[in-house]
Amino acid sequence: MAGAAPVYCVCRQPYDVSRFMIECDICKDWFHSSCVKVEEHQAADIDLYHCPNCEVLHGPSQLKKRRNWHRHDYTESDDGTKPVQAGTRTFVQQLRARSFPSADDIILRMNGNQLTQRYLEKHGFNSPIIVPQMDGLGLRLPSPTFSVMDVERYVGGDKIIDVIDVARQADSKMKLRNFVKYFMNPDRPKVLNVISLEFSDTKMSELVKVPDIGKKLSWVENYWPDDSVFTKPFVQKYCLMGVEDSYTDFHIDFGGTSVWYHVLWGEKIFYLIKPTDENLALYESWSSSVTQSEEFFGDKVDNCYKCVLKQGHTLFLPTGWIHAVLTSQDCMAFGGNFLHNLNIGMQLRCYEMEKRLKTPDLFKFPFFEAICWFVAKNLLENLKELREDGFHPPNYLKHGVKALISALKSWMKKEVSDNVGDLRFGGWGYSRSCLTSVSGIYHVEKVTTRHLLMYRDYPYCLLCWLDSFLGAFCDIQFTRKSVCASHDLV
Repeated sequence: MAGAAPVYCVCRQPYDVSRFMIECDICKDWFHSSCVKVEEHQAADIDLYHCPNCEVLHGPSQLKKRRNWHRHDYTESDDGTKPVQAGTRTFVQQLRARSFPSADDIILRMNGNQLTQRYLEKHGFNSPIIVPQMDGLGLRLPSPTFSVMDVERYVGGDKIIDVIDVARQADSKMKLRNFVKYFMNPDRPKVLNVISLEFSDTKMSELVKVPDIGKKLSWVENYWPDDSVFTKPFVQKYCLMGVEDSYTDFHIDFGGTSVWYHVLWGEKIFYLIKPTDENLALYESWSSSVTQSEEFFGDKVDNCYKCVLKQGHTLFLPTGWIHAVLTSQDCMAFGGNFLHNLNIGMQLRCYEMEKRLKTPDLFKFPFFEAICWFVAKNLLENLKELREDGFHPPNYLKHGVKALISALKSWMKKEVSDNVGDLRFGGWGYSRSCLTSVSGIYHVEKVTTRHLLMYRDYPYCLLCWLDSFLGAFCDIQFTRKSVCASHDLV
């Protein structure tokens, strides 16, 4: 039939971009990994692939020959000239043998009922917190007998999950049932790690209730509009399943989110680094280096602390903390991420760093800029109420609003300069014809997104009102007109 799409594989189906395929080195046809039972991570170990038909005459596929245990490419010759790379067997062995200062010097240990919003608002959320027992946290989880097979039962074996080949520090995809089969096999040919299984949309979600503090502080839970045209981010319920020697290199969680981790069974070791100005600058430089995997970031800073998280312990990690994680024994953990008002400036700083590092959208907080606008609108209402009641906002909120105003102005100016004919901040479309000048003030006269109609001149004058209220609290005299005039963006 003229114009018919080419078909491939034993299934004789057209090409599907969402399915991993491997090429036969004999017949040059392409095959879906699921059809020929070759996992994506296994394909990296094949030197010459022979499909089911060709292996009858030419024998089985040929695997690559291992020549080292310290490089991501294990076919490189081991001549002693190349350094150890993160995640390899040699790296993990060396990491286990090293000594680090104890995190006891920087971690707060609390009971669950002590960890309240009032406590964090008063004392700040700048140091990691460990809660040895779940009591009082409002956290609900399955019992420690809950296994990876139970995860498969609740989530579904056909679910495609992201898996990390630890020795290569490479991502791949596989069905959950195949990962469970691998996990249950005592003879594992390689170290695979699952750290990004978000299960809010599965039956397993009913078994897990996030800690009260995470829900009470969360921007998504408190400020995300029910009628938003954007999909609500689901980042509060992750299941982490790692075998012994799994390793995740140093990173900051997306958008500078704070994180909660609970070890259901097994053990994890966190290597923690404070987010000081100097350390953040070093981290950004290291992250953009071509030799990143060959340099242990903990050696570049003054102090890298070791924190052992045992079964039943819950760790709360504040905004911006740089950390690596070693799974010291087979482990299942649950965790989640949340943005909040306590460290707005640091969250924005981490997000801007992600942009400079050109972090792919897949690894950034979903709709980060959009939620910042939602938060700005709500914080304006909070400031108005405080002023009407004669109260001053806490310092963390004043500093946070100031940082938020600066970021929103910067994003608006960039969108206008990048899109002279079409203003599209954070993915929201505003045509240039929708903007009119009134005494130097640019107003949004017409928008299509209903939740933006709360302010006729949203988003420009939302910033002006925030500026005005913040100025009033800080004894800085602003007028609406003069502040709006500063928004000469177009």
